[in-house]
Amino acid sequence: MKICYLDAFSGISGDMTVGALLDAGADQGALLGILESLGTGAQFKIEKTSRRGMAATKFNVIAGDAKGHRHLKDILELIGKSNAPDRVKQNAAAVFQRLGEAEAKVHGIPLAKVHFHEVGAVDSICDIVGACAGFDLLAVDAIHSSALNAGSGTVETEHGRLPVPAPATAELLTGKPIYASGPALELTTPTGAAIAVTLAADFGALPPMRISATGYGAGDKDFPQHANVLRVLVGETSDARESTTVAVIEANIDDSSPQVLGYAMERLLEAGALDVTLEYVLMKKSRPGTLVRVIAKPEDRELLAQMLFAETSTLGLRIYPAERRVQARRILEVETIHGKVRIKIAGDGSFAPEYEDCRKLALRSGVPLKQILADASVAYLKNIR
Repeated sequence: MKICYLDAFSGISGDMTVGALLDAGADQGALLGILESLGTGAQFKIEKTSRRGMAATKFNVIAGDAKGHRHLKDILELIGKSNAPDRVKQNAAAVFQRLGEAEAKVHGIPLAKVHFHEVGAVDSICDIVGACAGFDLLAVDAIHSSALNAGSGTVETEHGRLPVPAPATAELLTGKPIYASGPALELTTPTGAAIAVTLAADFGALPPMRISATGYGAGDKDFPQHANVLRVLVGETSDARESTTVAVIEANIDDSSPQVLGYAMERLLEAGALDVTLEYVLMKKSRPGTLVRVIAKPEDRELLAQMLFAETSTLGLRIYPAERRVQARRILEVETIHGKVRIKIAGDGSFAPEYEDCRKLALRSGVPLKQILADASVAYLKNIR
């Protein structure tokens, strides 16, 4: 699978995303052809530049007097009538839908009445469609993102001076990992946030991959603190099958019975938790309690959090991202006198019989589990000789 990692250490905007994808090798002529088919009358300037000595590509939309306010319906019609590939149209429409929902919520109005101001101007329409086209031209199957550097301070908008992240940006980034580093400026724009949140499968550490191309998209300003660029890493997924980014969900509980917690553990594992542990802790006022810790795939986080609320007495959870490192592994099935057992084999040659296979054989045959495990190990070692 071909993936793209958005390394947003200096934030993300629409024009930075398009610039980075062009810099990584997206066909410039094809991308500009898609943008011209929008019929906005905009012109485009693509130039090589540098930020803190780092070579990068700057993408500019020259909209002239074409800027204006639009409703979501108008923008979707504009995208639908273009000659962009279907996937580009679908992704661009999804980004604007997400952006419109955020604007509607922060302004307290129906989605149909949202007037897109800065984000609805021609340059932002071209940025979003251009970004979606860039991913498509690079044949990217999945997008991942780092935590986003949102910036700090204030930003001037049509609604006056607002804190960073701006309200719509903050709404878009709810539940996503963000931080502030560098100058007191807006580093992640609503357009950039919408692209990342809508298209990225997860946020966190760099996933296992073999890099085939890198690209750097320049921001408008050149900061003294760091290179103001968005970096994209494009390549194939590696042999490691599990994500290196996980969500950790924790709760301290002092008023649930062991039976309830044991049942909750079973439910969580059945629902897809990678691991669930129960740990004895001494809580405030010297009360004994249990620390429940759930390791989850990022996409399963909300489901498992709600299950933990439903199946235990906890009223609060701690949820945070963590890096999980796994070795590449393969599975080999061996035949024992008790039956077939799968063996997990790591890249360094270490191995382990699959517990569930051995457990089932032990229950069925009446042979002690430790003997099944030993026989499976011997069978594997004979197999590789």
